[in-house]
Amino acid sequence: MILQFVLAMIATASFAVLFCVPKDQFLFSSLTGALGWIGYLIFYGLGCGTVTASLLATFFLTIVSRFFAAIRKNPVTLYLVTSIFTLVPGAGIYYTSYYFIMDDMASFAAKGMETFKIAGAIAVGIIFGFSIPQKVFHWKAR
Repeated sequence: MILQFVLAMIATASFAVLFCVPKDQFLFSSLTGALGWIGYLIFYGLGCGTVTASLLATFFLTIVSRFFAAIRKNPVTLYLVTSIFTLVPGAGIYYTSYYFIMDDMASFAAKGMETFKIAGAIAVGIIFGFSIPQKVFHWKAR
């Protein structure tokens, strides 16, 4: 699990370079992505399905992103957009396209529906994470 944590940090840092994240925020952006991936692994290991684990990991990722944004006084999107990379169902999108091109409509429909559910779970996880009032994250100001 430590190797996956480190690789998730490297992948998120690479994505942060692509999005021109300020260099002093690379560590926090990378850490957020790695924590999101470890959260996914934990929830999946606890018996949650792929969709539920993605929902819970995205919710956790959004909370961590909002926490870092409040502490570091930066926009949430700086951490959230780069760190969500670890949870995006890239393989699902690839296999959906592959099955479509290969004219395997049963596999196309199954993989496409699963990918669509994961993408929807990511969106709902972000919405739930933003439904928490902002003052919760500014506990130092109080």
